[in-house]
Amino acid sequence: MDAMKNYEFWCTSPYFDEATKAELLAIKDDEKEITERFYRELEFGTGGLRGILGAGTNRMNIYTVRKATQGLANFIIKEHAQEKGVAISFDSRHMSPEFAKETALCMAANGIKAYIFPSLRPTPMLSFAVRELHCTAGVMVTASHNPPEYNGYKVYWEDGAQITAPKDVEIINEVQSITDYGALKTMSEEDAKAAGLYEVIGSEIDDKYMEALKKLVLRPEAIKEQADKLKIVYTPLHGTGNLPVRRVLKELGFTQVHVVKEQELPDGDFPTVSYPNPEDKKAFALALKLAKEVDADIVLATDPDADRLGVYAKNTETGEYQSFTGNMSGMLILEYLLSQRKELGILPENGAVVTTIVSGKMAREIAKAYNVTLIETLTGFKYIGEQIKFFEQDHSHEFLFGYEESYGCLEGTHARDKDAVVAVMALCEAAAYYKSKGLTLCQQMENLYKTYGYYKENLISQTFKGMEGKAKIDALMESFRANTPKSVGPFKVLAMEDYRSSIRTDIATGETSELTLPKSNVLYFELDDKAWVCVRPSGTEPKIKYYAGIKGADEKEAEEKVAALSAALEALGE
Repeated sequence: MDAMKNYEFWCTSPYFDEATKAELLAIKDDEKEITERFYRELEFGTGGLRGILGAGTNRMNIYTVRKATQGLANFIIKEHAQEKGVAISFDSRHMSPEFAKETALCMAANGIKAYIFPSLRPTPMLSFAVRELHCTAGVMVTASHNPPEYNGYKVYWEDGAQITAPKDVEIINEVQSITDYGALKTMSEEDAKAAGLYEVIGSEIDDKYMEALKKLVLRPEAIKEQADKLKIVYTPLHGTGNLPVRRVLKELGFTQVHVVKEQELPDGDFPTVSYPNPEDKKAFALALKLAKEVDADIVLATDPDADRLGVYAKNTETGEYQSFTGNMSGMLILEYLLSQRKELGILPENGAVVTTIVSGKMAREIAKAYNVTLIETLTGFKYIGEQIKFFEQDHSHEFLFGYEESYGCLEGTHARDKDAVVAVMALCEAAAYYKSKGLTLCQQMENLYKTYGYYKENLISQTFKGMEGKAKIDALMESFRANTPKSVGPFKVLAMEDYRSSIRTDIATGETSELTLPKSNVLYFELDDKAWVCVRPSGTEPKIKYYAGIKGADEKEAEEKVAALSAALEALGE
């Protein structure tokens, strides 16, 4: 693309509003900024859009959102699926309500009914609404846990999961084929409502979602016994989780719920955190302060669109609060669900747990212990949601639990994306149950390590921003392909799996075999001593990510192994 030519078009065309033009004229002498904003179209990837807010083709604004929506509408019409409508939700970020309305009005102008939530809602509630309203598709306006300057646009299909192959590529092609902004359709809200093409979603969807969650409770008697004793600190980190999380805990009977006041209300600036991500320990500063004041048992944080859950629990032996990785909290919930289902006699013979190739490997041991199938997918919860669809189609398995290392999990099939609201519910139920047995979550986690092995994981990310950064990330991936390392730190490389070429190569013999998962720009290295490494560019941020996992004989050995592997990975990317 000719960045300057595009810039001049946006500055002069009558199609773009005066505020957009004023923003662009303010950077007329900044060639680098003009290039960054206009050197490409904001990429509509396999999950949708995500980018920095602002004017320009490579930014999130009403015009790039309208273009994405027009492409999606064109695809829906080609599929002859426009009669069922589209559900739309949004989070607390800047421009989220505006982008949601823009999406609804563009859909309506294309003759596709839009069902839009009246105010912010979590991502899992959008997934639930798509299915409950029998819609063709759904759109969630969110940038999840990205910094405040970002926003995004995630597309869901009729099963409630994010779009997967082949529809993802077909929709991308529709979006990319639009070259004339004048071809983008929109209409007024008044006209859309008059035509019966714009409907605000009522509270009945909220109520049905809550009922679906409460049906998943396995030990109501444990909750009843401990509900006024288990002390919970919760923060929504200025996002969408505040109302649904507090509601489900209240309706289950938990009375000792303390919310971080400074982070309670939605705020797109996320003023109390540098990064609204429950994976970031800094995001817990205020919650941990409150936890110490009230002597909380557990501390919980959900990200802005409430699909990820971060956890701390009090270690009664040290008096300190211990952080739980996404793998750890996932394993706590998984083992609780399977053990209680087995004890209650409701663990199905064809039960399945679904996770991703970059998630911790303790799940393999837990699944084996309870005789349930473990299925591993590519990174991204959409692939876990897709497996639920496959199970419904071929009746091969009954979905029990899905999780990924990045703090996302799902119990039940009410949604087809990770759900921090149900994760809060499941974790609090488990905490109440173990408290009734005289155990803290820290003690139960130690029990899991002793039973299944001391699995430890780490994630190392390197950020490379802008056009130059993307080139750097691409070059690093190609370097790893061309120069496969013989070892990573103290661990010997046994095999490399290249998911872009779908080939697994045995390093010792040179023998190759075919991989069955979808093609993706991912490299997975199987190491000796049950260690592993995976490298991939982030799909949502300007980062390259290095995942690592090991198994130790005890905690000390596990810490030493993961530290050695992490240090070697940091050196690899330099």
